[in-house]
Amino acid sequence: MNEQNMLNRNIFEQLKFIFVDILRCDESDINENSSSENLDQWDSLAHIKLILEIERQFVIKFSLGELQNLKSIKDLVVLVETKL
Repeated sequence: MNEQNMLNRNIFEQLKFIFVDILRCDESDINENSSSENLDQWDSLAHIKLILEIERQFVIKFSLGELQNLKSIKDLVVLVETKL
């Protein structure tokens, strides 16, 4: 596994932990294609909580424009990676 994939995997694992904690869902419900379309718990309020917790844990800040393009956890992994 190259360093880039390792970083992506680490980001994904951290994000998965955040999602499980905030959405109160099972870890097996979360994968790279998970989105608000296929996770019932991921509503607008949960989205705000998720973003705030991700910003806090990764010590980053997102712009509104960046957040508008998020469609899945995979997109979120890529966005977090660009901020680190």
